[in-house]
Amino acid sequence: MATTKKFGTFAGVFTPSILTILGVIMYMRLGWVVGNSGLFGTIAIIFIAHVIAVTTGLSVSSVATDKKIGAGGIYYVLSRSMGIPIGGSIGIAIFVGTAFSISLYLIGFSESFNEYFNLGMTTNDFRITASIALLSLTILALISTSIALKAQFFILAAILISILSIFLGTTEFAPETVNLLPSENSVPLEMVFAIFFPAVTGFTAGIAMSGDLKDSKRSIPMGTLMAIGVGLLVYLSLAIFLAFAVDAELLKTDYNILMKIALFAPAVVAGIWGATLSSAIGGILGGPRILQAMSQDLVTPKIFGRGKGVNNEPVNALLLVFVIAELGILIGELDVIARLVSMFYLTAYGFINICYFLESWANPDFQPSFKIKRWIGLLGFIACFAVMFKLDTTAMLASLAVIGALYFGLQRKEVKLQSNDVWRSVWENIVNKGLKKIDAQIDEHSNWNPNIILFSGQSDHQHYLLELCKTVSGRTGMVTNFKLIVDKNNDKPLKRTEQVVVNEDFKELGIFGRQLKVTNIYDGITNIASTFGFSGVEPNTIMMGWPKGLENSKEYSKMTQTLLHLDYNLLYLDFDLKTKFGNYDTVDLWWRETDSKNAEMMLNIARFIIASPRWNNPHIRVLFVNNNNVDKTIIETKISELVDDLRVNVVIKIINNAVEQMAFYDIIKEQSATTDLTLVGIPNFQIEKQAKFVLRTNNLFETIGSTLLVKAANNFNVLDLDFINSEDFQNQNA
Repeated sequence: MATTKKFGTFAGVFTPSILTILGVIMYMRLGWVVGNSGLFGTIAIIFIAHVIAVTTGLSVSSVATDKKIGAGGIYYVLSRSMGIPIGGSIGIAIFVGTAFSISLYLIGFSESFNEYFNLGMTTNDFRITASIALLSLTILALISTSIALKAQFFILAAILISILSIFLGTTEFAPETVNLLPSENSVPLEMVFAIFFPAVTGFTAGIAMSGDLKDSKRSIPMGTLMAIGVGLLVYLSLAIFLAFAVDAELLKTDYNILMKIALFAPAVVAGIWGATLSSAIGGILGGPRILQAMSQDLVTPKIFGRGKGVNNEPVNALLLVFVIAELGILIGELDVIARLVSMFYLTAYGFINICYFLESWANPDFQPSFKIKRWIGLLGFIACFAVMFKLDTTAMLASLAVIGALYFGLQRKEVKLQSNDVWRSVWENIVNKGLKKIDAQIDEHSNWNPNIILFSGQSDHQHYLLELCKTVSGRTGMVTNFKLIVDKNNDKPLKRTEQVVVNEDFKELGIFGRQLKVTNIYDGITNIASTFGFSGVEPNTIMMGWPKGLENSKEYSKMTQTLLHLDYNLLYLDFDLKTKFGNYDTVDLWWRETDSKNAEMMLNIARFIIASPRWNNPHIRVLFVNNNNVDKTIIETKISELVDDLRVNVVIKIINNAVEQMAFYDIIKEQSATTDLTLVGIPNFQIEKQAKFVLRTNNLFETIGSTLLVKAANNFNVLDLDFINSEDFQNQNA
């Protein structure tokens, strides 16, 4: 029986990574970089590029030792930690960047190959040579991945010999003075960096082989960091050597200067061809595996997920890589392709780093064996997007737009995995820290932020109660609607998953839905009010429909006593089935001397109603019944001060009742008969008088429209509505 081939750290990660790092940019453009940027500028470019490479390599290595890494390399890491939408969108960017990088390597190969054999140095000549090389390497990859990987050992040897030959070469082109800084006619550093950056992206070639590794958790960190470290040393050493060995102007114009200064020119030629071809092989082997993994997760078409042979070779995906690479070859300009590849990789690396940062910060299940400091990921993320902004702001915005479009497209597609999603952990962590902060700074006299428990029941007008409750809760308030299922036996409660209720009304209004089995409605409400919520976000308000016909219910009376004892704000809505909320245009707030706390709560509710787009800037009146013949000006002035403090624009109406002595409810009937929503405070009364209060209130509701009864808890401030004992009244009668 055939067995699946697996590769170790050196063959599977280090070798493909270092061969891609020491590739076309080193041989064909490093001299140009030194000539344009000067020695100090080149060192700065190398270090900045390696800050991104090192932070990304460390981030990937850490994540790789936490989860089982399957085929697909970086895509697999991102999709299993941040979810399919972000993993897929970045995976596509990595895949396209990898495919285009093949074009970069082969165009570089063709520049050297054509000059060596005098085959023509036009763009079309480069395209023909690169296309033939691409076809040959694709056939090699189709024949055997193992052969392609083994060939890399010979190429690595050729590269080492070529580098040694360069360092031992001639100094006949040495400058009189070393060019430390860019000269006036040099290419801008931003453009130089963009062309150089693909040199440090090679470490992804090894990670892309994750599905073919014996031990990915060990091989990826070790092989990746070794390749990045060796690459940094080689680039720094070679840059310093070139600055002292070759004149800057010659470095700017001669892309093949390394062959001319080498001790043995054929060794450099072999190194160039080997490096460029091996880098291309790395992309040809890694790119299809990224696409295959995405297709198996249904991110991309399933046809690219199919493989052949015992090793499940991604043949279909390889053919697509061939097509994209050929399109890149048709561009024909190495510098243009390099800048394109840089943007793809910088975008992807930025998100890889933030993925690690979020994982280590928010995910309690993140336990990598390779541990690094959390800030490394954040540094890499900032560095990537800072560099992108400096290089090409338009290209950065375009790349983010493409990534965003892919992200939302995959979200709508609703592709999901049985894996962790770091975003859930992020939100849980933010909520956890926020709750602790709130809990540590409890202020009994802070502004009312509604957290409402709603009992809307099941009726044709339930939507209106939900709608008003959401309006009353304001922009930042919370509403949890409870559906109570009466089960006299209640042997088995609903499972936790069954207690969550999701419907279109709740989703549209942003209301949480729950359902519970109870033996008795009133006991159920009492139990929920007593236990629901937790530190930092305790509910502070109970809202329900007005209980017509329950005036003599002892159970209802007991429930009311408990809610008052628990010090909840109580809101009861009597919904008028005929008028509903009318035109959502008029609101009346009725005050009396005993409504001190209720008055402040009504003003808060009025402020939320004004902010609601459904009510569309309604006309609000505050109506006060003057039973004691107090000067109307004094009352209006006092109420205006109270209203102004809460920033609510209202019309104040004082109703003189000292002579007529009409009943409060009769005045309401007369003044608010056509009002869309009337707010009335519930007075303090002895519980044994509840039946009488309910009957009188029922009678009121027969005459006016939809009404909200308000009973404020003790956390509201006492507004001074006692004008008889006020200082102004006493001064008036002195």
